[in-house]
Amino acid sequence: MIAIDKPYVSNFLKNTIIDNNFPVIDTPAAREILANDSLNWISETEAKLTKEHNPNTRLYTNSENTISWIEKNVDSPQLLRQIQFFKNKIKFRELISDYYPDYFFKGIPLQDLRSLDTNKLKFPFFIKPAVGFFSIAVHRVNNIEEWYKVLDLIDTELEETKDLYPTEVINTNDFILEEFIPGEEYAVDCYFDKEGKPVILNILHHIFSSEKDVSDRVYSTSKEIIEENIENVQTFLELIGDKANLQNFPMHVELRIDSERNINPIEVNPLRFGGFCTTGDLSWYAYGINSYEYFFYSKKPDWKEIFKGREQKKYSIIVLDNNSGIKESDIESFDYGLLAKDFEKPLDIREIDFNKYLTFGFVFLETRYDNEQELKQILKSDLRKYIQLK
Repeated sequence: MIAIDKPYVSNFLKNTIIDNNFPVIDTPAAREILANDSLNWISETEAKLTKEHNPNTRLYTNSENTISWIEKNVDSPQLLRQIQFFKNKIKFRELISDYYPDYFFKGIPLQDLRSLDTNKLKFPFFIKPAVGFFSIAVHRVNNIEEWYKVLDLIDTELEETKDLYPTEVINTNDFILEEFIPGEEYAVDCYFDKEGKPVILNILHHIFSSEKDVSDRVYSTSKEIIEENIENVQTFLELIGDKANLQNFPMHVELRIDSERNINPIEVNPLRFGGFCTTGDLSWYAYGINSYEYFFYSKKPDWKEIFKGREQKKYSIIVLDNNSGIKESDIESFDYGLLAKDFEKPLDIREIDFNKYLTFGFVFLETRYDNEQELKQILKSDLRKYIQLK
């Protein structure tokens, strides 16, 4: 069954639900978003009883906004414990600490950040909300001079985003400080089957414009990216699955891989693939993999067949976060048509209410290897050329 909530449901996911008659939990939020009486709606009571009588019933959600409903209605201590293991970065680090005994991390209440003894800090490090989303209030701190500037930035970001998401999605009461691990960053969509074995549905390389960049601007996948990393990532996921006793469980994982192929996890997002229906849908655009169907039907990708004809292409998600320095209240519109002209083969451009979510939308893109310059250009763009002021 599927739990639906704001902020966003793609047409691709909606059509997948219709085509497969997947049961959707009949909450007010789901009714408002889907607005389709012909769907296979199941009452909240029926959903509760289904999960209670059959704990292995597969559950997928498009949004962590549904966690509040799950916590209040699903009588499954194990599932609730698994959600908290992954949603709370402090608990997650504690869960895997025996695999990473030398890794530095520290949980600290927001109110204590400014009084922290900086002599005990090991630079560089990352600071982020213990329960967070979408790189909000995430920063790299390289030295003591940057520390107080970052705290000022965090205060500003928290004020600007305080009403965007429920506390189950972003809770800034506690922050985590964790050491910087060199390496390349990747995102993985996967699920654990009924035997607890991980099934990888996509691996994406998250690239940055500089060392200080912590944005979500560009994620790319390709035959090369998947083949170089799939075996190593599979082994890592098996460790996580064993530790948390996962079965019939979808997730979106972010991690770093260093030059010696060592994996260090960044975070795990439970019961979903990438937020705003991004990475889950990209697997379809890139490889013809319907990630939602693969999870519910326990299907596994035949990568050898899938890669045929795709050897020299990259498939990317471009997150159009507002890094322009222009306040949303001063923006009249965003020129998506002009944006489309800057890419050779856009597969889909999704518009988002930038006043509400501080991002203009998402681009799904196919790029030839000999035209990767278009990815570098959008990575470094401040997007001002597409913005019309009031």
